[in-house]
Formats: sequence, C-alpha cells, structure tokens
Amino acid sequence: MATNQNPGFDPQEIEELRGECREEGNSFVLVEDEDLDMLEAGECEHIQFVGKHNGDDVIYDALIYTLRLHHSSMVYEMAVEQIKKSFPSYVPPEEREPTYKISPEDEEEAETALTELIEEIEENETIKVQEHVEIDMDSDYGIALDVCLNVDEINDEVIEDFIAKFNSGTLSLDTTLYSFSEDGEE
Repeated sequence: MATNQNPGFDPQEIEELRGECREEGNSFVLVEDEDLDMLEAGECEHIQFVGKHNGDDVIYDALIYTLRLHHSSMVYEMAVEQIKKSFPSYVPPEEREPTYKISPEDEEEAETALTELIEEIEENETIKVQEHVEIDMDSDYGIALDVCLNVDEINDEVIEDFIAKFNSGTLSLDTTLYSFSEDGEE
C-alpha cells in the first residue's frame, strides 16, 4: 500500500474490521472517543463499519447522534456567539485555556444571560433541525459520515438499522424541521 493512500480503503484493513465486527456480533465496532465521554449515554456514538463506495469495499467512520443533541448544540453555539457581543471577554468553559481569568461576578452575569438567551432561542423556535447524513471523502481514514437521526437514543438496534439501510441504498431521511426545548419536543 502506498503511504499516501487512505487506510480505510486498504483491503487488509477492511478484512481486519470485518473480523472485529464478527467478534462483536455486530455489523459495526464502537470507536473509543474521549470527546463523547462528556455526553449523556445514548446521545452519540462513534462507529466504523464496512460498506461500498463506487462498487469497492471501504470503511465508513461515522459519528451518529440524535436530532435533539444536534438541536441543543446549534442553540448553544448561537447563544454563545450572541453573548460574546455583550460580554467580549467571556469564553465558554469548554474553550478556556488554563490561563483564562474572569471575575466570579462577570462569569455569573454572562452565564445568566447565556441561560436566558438559550431559553429565548428555544421558546421562539429560532433553530430548526432535520435528519441528515454528511459525507466527507477527504477523511484521513475511510469515508467519514456525520449522521443525525430523529431517535430518542443511539443504541445497537438504531445503528444496525442505519447501516443496513445505508448499505442497501434504502435509507430515507425525515426532512421535517424540528425544534426542541428543555421541556420536550415542540
């Protein structure tokens, strides 16, 4: 194999993944992803599975998550961008460098405004989301998929159903636009 080739297209790599899938008794394997550890169980899974692309076997490296998680992420991002206009020195906790400093009073004021803004965005249904599958052919490993499904939980059954439909070309996505709030779906 040439060193500039994507290993997710390598037949030996594909056979190794098939073997791992057989050992697991699934058509996929879960990928350890510490970035997902902070999420609630069942909101998002990082998986790999074998499929076809242009008639050839390939490894798909997929991030599969719920529509509710996608919505809450979009709402949060929008709220943070708006808060930064009112509080230019505010940096969300997940983006803070170890040297970041903010007074407790300023942080409390910014966090309160952020919470209120999130509630307002949800109440006004400013953000609406729908199921989608984004394909990234420029991935370092196989073909990357970003998959958002309107399900309550990402579990083995949901993943197996997605893979079966994706690989057979029968996947049909819900194009309905949804908005969510902390109280439930709207």
